Amino acid sequence: MSISVLVVDDSAMARKMLIAALPPSWDVSIRQASNGQQALEAYREGGIDVMFLDLTMPVMDGFQVLEHLRKEDMNCLVIVVSADIQPESQQRVKQLGAIAFMRKPINADAVHAVLKEYGLAL
Repeated sequence: MSISVLVVDDSAMARKMLIAALPPSWDVSIRQASNGQQALEAYREGGIDVMFLDLTMPVMDGFQVLEHLRKEDMNCLVIVVSADIQPESQQRVKQLGAIAFMRKPINADAVHAVLKEYGLAL
């Protein structure tokens, strides 16, 4: 069964790098969003299993997305991927429901480790 992944980042290059870091054997369908508002629209359409979410974006940032998801009884796993590595930011995203925080630039081994930890990839 395919896993539906939403990659949210205002940088097309960052989205491309994250998608390239996903396990090659992982059966996924991938959607992309370039800001938080687009992410929420995609989420509300349904079928998102895993969301990779940047924090610093125009229109609506990642913190706001997490706040909305929490109010809407979030039913997908959110992994925050950000260059904002301040401990306060990491703590806040976890309090808002993110399962993991990964730092940019993205590393395929780190992505695989987080996915494996949550039973999402072999």
